[in-house]
Amino acid sequence: MRTLLLLLVLLLSGSLQAQTVDTRQRVRLTTSYGDIVIALSDSTPRHRDNFLRLVREHYYDSVLFHRVIPDFMIQTGDPNSRHAAPTDTLGDGGPGYTIPAEICLPALFHKRGAVAAAREPDEVNPERASSGSQFYIVWGRMLSQGAINKYRKRLEERSHGRYTITPEMEEVYALNGGSPHLDGEYTVFGEVVEGLDVVDNIQIADCDDLDRPLADLWILKAVVEP
Repeated sequence: MRTLLLLLVLLLSGSLQAQTVDTRQRVRLTTSYGDIVIALSDSTPRHRDNFLRLVREHYYDSVLFHRVIPDFMIQTGDPNSRHAAPTDTLGDGGPGYTIPAEICLPALFHKRGAVAAAREPDEVNPERASSGSQFYIVWGRMLSQGAINKYRKRLEERSHGRYTITPEMEEVYALNGGSPHLDGEYTVFGEVVEGLDVVDNIQIADCDDLDRPLADLWILKAVVEP
């Protein structure tokens, strides 16, 4: 009887472990400051598949982090940045197409380490379609209860009640930080699972008046992990 009980416990333990295995596809960005590993969400299949295809085509190799705002985010993915002069204005490059928005609140939100697609503003892009290649990684700040309440009200008003900041999101924003003012506006399609310290080192870079780092910060290589 004891043997049977032990076997049952082991089987249940193995079953629970199998259920918690992270099967998301991952991409490793080798940058000037070290490696960043991104896990891509299966809830945003168009963004996931597009990102994987571009990585396999070496689209992100030798592109700059062309826009960096401390305590907010770091942005990359402009192919025009490969051979850009220090005085060049960047941020308009891409593959020539956009991706329909895949906003998945509350599952995917702008917590620290979230990976989201850049896009053109609402005035010219009311559907909030994403850039075909440019993306950003969120840093953000840890937020007070008052700030979270303000952003919750704003999100509910903008989305006409469709979205809100849930208690789970609230806890993450308070303890770890993020940028909730972007929720419902941009598609989050992944998160950093390794190398958040690298993101931190990039987001404190000295920048010019257009938020371009004064010293070039590169994605040297991007690969899909096996």
